[in-house]
Parts: sequence; structure tokens; C-alpha cells
Amino acid sequence: MKEIQSTKNTLIKETKKLLQKKYRQQSQTYLLEGFHLIQEAQAAEVVLKEVFISQRGLNEWSEWIEAHLTDYSLVSDDVLKALSSQPTPQGMIAVAEMPQEENDDFSGAWLLLDNVQDPGNVGTMIRTADAAGFSGVLLGQGSADLYNPKTLRSTQGSLYHLSVRSGDLSAIIPQFQEKGYPVVGTALDKQAKDYLSVEKMSDFALVMGNEGQGMSPELLAMTDQNVYITIKGKAESLNVGIAAGVLMFHLLK
Repeated sequence: MKEIQSTKNTLIKETKKLLQKKYRQQSQTYLLEGFHLIQEAQAAEVVLKEVFISQRGLNEWSEWIEAHLTDYSLVSDDVLKALSSQPTPQGMIAVAEMPQEENDDFSGAWLLLDNVQDPGNVGTMIRTADAAGFSGVLLGQGSADLYNPKTLRSTQGSLYHLSVRSGDLSAIIPQFQEKGYPVVGTALDKQAKDYLSVEKMSDFALVMGNEGQGMSPELLAMTDQNVYITIKGKAESLNVGIAAGVLMFHLLK
């Protein structure tokens, strides 16, 4: 165990840079805030390069720390606050190593996100995909960064329970279709079907579009069929995360 009391410490200053996306990409590391996310990462055998714990965190989770961490830094409240994206840090912050993306066979159900920009929405949909039994989530161009602190918090650790990748959906969608896996889009057009009329599937991709604009015309032209959710009340639309949840639980066999 090391002790760090100053926010001017070199390690702390370098670690703080990970609050910015460009430094996360350069170092291929990211920040995890709070005991729950760190516990989930450790259970998933994610490499934790550094762990910073305040006295409060040490008091609350001493048994887990003793059982699972061989090395960590005991830091002042000011240091932890300097590293945190939240007004009140939760007592523990770690630097985690990004995984190497593996080639998936795209079997099972996959959620594809087309330019979904809000980190909270992206994290919530990853969590819901996990709960619904999906195999993975693909973050298309323009979607929120998986390692944005708000995205990570919203996943509640579900990013460690299924495959989460980033990529060009226009190049990935044909890979599903080559295997005979249908790609279902979401749109209000003449060919779209009420989701309740669509049979459940085992191997498929569901595409959700941007919060305001929906799916891009380019991707809509590539889908095998499009679905919509009938709104019975007076609301104009559903939040994209809620809509994704309704569709995921209904469509997966």
C-alpha cells in the first residue's frame, strides 16, 4: 500500500487525464468509479493497473480489499475528488485496461446503436441487453464512448457480462445477413410492422437510432425489416432506451 496526499502528485496528474477520451484512447485505459463497478471488473478478470482508495472506502470495504487487492494507494479525499467525475466520490477509483476486441460470430441476439449520443442511454441499453439475454452490443459511429464515466455508471457493470464493441454498422450489418441472421430496424414507414406482429427470433440484430433523428437512411436501406411501437397515450415518442428495452424483451425467443 502507498499513500498519496497531494493532487500535484505525478501519478495523480497523469491519471486525471483519463477523464478525457483522447487520453483514454492513447493509453487504452479508463477510470472506474465506485466499489460496485470495480468489484464487477475484478470478477471479470479485468486488469486493474491502479486502485485509489480513500479512508472512507477502506473502512467500508476492508474485507473485500484485503481478499482481492494486492496493491493499492490510500489517498486523501482531495485526491479522490480530483480523479472523480462526480461531486461526491464513492471512496474508490481504479484505472482499468481496455480489453482487446475479439472477432465475434454474431450468433444470438445483438443490439446495434446508430449514433445514440447520450451516455446514459447507451449505458442503460447495455444493461438492458444484458438483462434481456442478448449476446452483445455494437456501438456505431457517433454513439457515446463506452468508457465515458456516465456510460460506465449507467451499465452498472453489465459491460463485463456480454460483448460490447465499436464499429462501422454499414460494414457489420452485412456480416449478420451473410449468416442468415435478420437485421431489424426501427422506423415509422409504410413497410414497418407493429413489433407485436413480429415472431420471436434467436439469432438477429436489432438497430436503434439517434435520440432525435432515428436511424440513418443509409442503414434503414440495409435492414431486412423495420418495426415500430404503437403509442397509446398522448406522448409523442418513447425514450430510445425504453423503446430498446420493449423490443429486446419481445423479440428474443
